[in-house]
Order: sequence, then structure tokens, then C-alpha cells
Amino acid sequence: MQPDEHCQATGLVPRNSDRQLEVLVFDLGGQSFALEAVLVREILDMMPETRVPGAPALVGHVINFRGRIIPLADLHLAFGMTVPAPTKDSRIVVIELDLGGDATIIGLRTDKVHEVATFSAATSEDAPVVGLRWKREHVRSLVRHGNDDIVVLPDLEAIFQTITHGAAAASIH
Repeated sequence: MQPDEHCQATGLVPRNSDRQLEVLVFDLGGQSFALEAVLVREILDMMPETRVPGAPALVGHVINFRGRIIPLADLHLAFGMTVPAPTKDSRIVVIELDLGGDATIIGLRTDKVHEVATFSAATSEDAPVVGLRWKREHVRSLVRHGNDDIVVLPDLEAIFQTITHGAAAASIH
């Protein structure tokens, strides 16, 4: 499956007609990641968060975002990384994501936000079958950026799928 076909199959934002994708680049655990810029609603300084007993670790906290209580996800956990203590560079990226047909606002903890960049489809490749330290299904693609940087485009729908499916199953019982 080609990356653009994967986007259409999973409901992710495809590249524009020039086969370009505008993204927000950020760090997690010393690795560069990127999200489609159209998903980003706001970038916040770290703020008080409330632990939610019994919630999955990935979304174990909530924050007050403009008077709304939203889940705070830590993608370090989705990628098997150690969760670092927040620093002066840490930020929360607030996104709106379609999960199971519902527009869902989620805060994502990041170690540092870098830039908005444009990636060409020509610099993007599927995640390799071997040699990847993360769950392959959590990686939408890898992109060559700059001289030596490899940027990970996470598959947020796949990452949050187990949580949303678990919630749906719990509401049935």
C-alpha cells in the first residue's frame, strides 16, 4: 500500500495535490516526530494535570483546555520510551483527531516543539519490517528531513485504537 493510499484507508490527512504534507515537527525521547499541521489546534506550555485512576497509562491524565476537560496523552508510552520529567522546552500540542467517527480533542505531551515544515512524498518511506524499535503499526511512515534527520510520522489512529475500542467494548457490557 502506498503512503497516500494508507492515508485514505485510515482517514488520515493525505498529501496535497503537489504531494506535499505540512507538518509540525517535535521531539520525543531524542527522536523527531511530526503531525499533520491541520490536526494541530494549539501549542501550550506545560500546565497542571490531573491523574485519572483506572485510565490507560497512555491517557492517564486530563487537563483543562479552555474550560474543557481533555485527555492528555503521552506518546513516549506508545513508543516504549521512558517518560522524562518536563523541562522548560516541554509543550502540550492540542490536536483534533477523528476517532471512530467522533472529533476528539487530545493533548499530546512533547519534549520540544521545533517547526512547521513541508515534507515531500519523495522523501517518505514505509516503516521497515525489521530494525524498528517501536510497534510498526504505530508508525505511518519515516521521512528524511534535512541532512541526517529521520522524522517519524506516527499513526495516531492506530495508537489510540486500542483505547477507543476498549471503551466501546466496556460500554456494551
